Formats: sequence, structure tokens, C-alpha cells
Amino acid sequence: MGIIPTREEAWELLTEYNKEEFHLKHARIVEGVMKYFAVKLGFAEEAEFWGIVGLLHDLDFGMYPQEHCKKSQEIMKERQIDDRIIHATASHGYGICVDIKPEHLMEKVLFAVDELTGLIGAVAIMRPSHSTMDLELSSVNKKFKTPKFAAGCSREVIAQGAQMLGWELEELMQSTIDALREVEQTTGLV
Repeated sequence: MGIIPTREEAWELLTEYNKEEFHLKHARIVEGVMKYFAVKLGFAEEAEFWGIVGLLHDLDFGMYPQEHCKKSQEIMKERQIDDRIIHATASHGYGICVDIKPEHLMEKVLFAVDELTGLIGAVAIMRPSHSTMDLELSSVNKKFKTPKFAAGCSREVIAQGAQMLGWELEELMQSTIDALREVEQTTGLV
């Protein structure tokens, strides 16, 4: 068992390899969403751990986008970071850039919500309120079915994530909207 970094140590590591505000904001959003799901799914005592996984999931993307989910494993192993964090963060690239399958519920949640938070965020930004607070599931569903909208957010990965979790797609979407509302209320991030 390796080192489990504190939130501050994880942030320091993340900002060492990522400088763009877009990527740092995404990391903080996914951190909050992961903490929300930890509590919702009965893992409240592990919420901070789930948050660290969310914060570090794109560790290598800023400097090594061509080696995404591979370089991060090297970086974390060099720093003796806990294997559970290494496996979890790498597994969100399953079938895209690595063959490390999400196994733990936490890993499946990360796989499912990573792309979905981007899609929901894009829908929220298009609204007059620029917020998730008044965002309806029907709006997200409509944009999900519009491939040109937020084209960088893989609908296939989102659907595969819902399937991995054994959830209906709409259930995943609504739960992620709820998670983003909480993140927005506590951090101001959308």
C-alpha cells in the first residue's frame, strides 16, 4: 500500500503537470462529483479518497496528452502513490487509451461521469442562467442526442459507463446533474 496524498498534496501534484485553467477546473469539478457519489452510494467515509481520485484522474493530460492514462501511472509510481489511486485514475481511459478495466464501483463512477460532467457543463453554460440549478434532465437528454453539440464528449463512453454501473442512462444523467448542483453550490464551479 502506497501513499495516499492529502487534498493539498494532490492539488500540488496536479498543478505541477497541468497549467491550463480549463483542465484544473475540470479536475475540481470531477473531484466534487466523485465526493458526492461516494456519499450517495454509501461510501461517505471514503469521500475524500474518491475526491482525490477525481482530482488526479487527468494528471498527465496537460503535458502528455498522447500518453494519457499511461504517463500518469509512471508519475504516480515514482512518487509511491497508492496503487488503488493509480488503477482508478488509469481505468477511466478504458477502451480509449488503456486496457485497464474499471472494477471497483468508484472506478465505474469515474468512467461514467468524466465525459458526462463536460456535456452537462456545456449544456448549463448555454442556458441564460449559466447554471445547473435550473437545468432539466430533458435539456441534457436532448443535447446528448445531438452529436455535434459538445462533440468532444463521447456519448459512447457515457452510455458504456451507465451500463457498467447497471443504471439507466437517464438515472446517471440526473444523478450527475444533482452532483453538479452540489458542486456549484459549494465551489461556484459549473
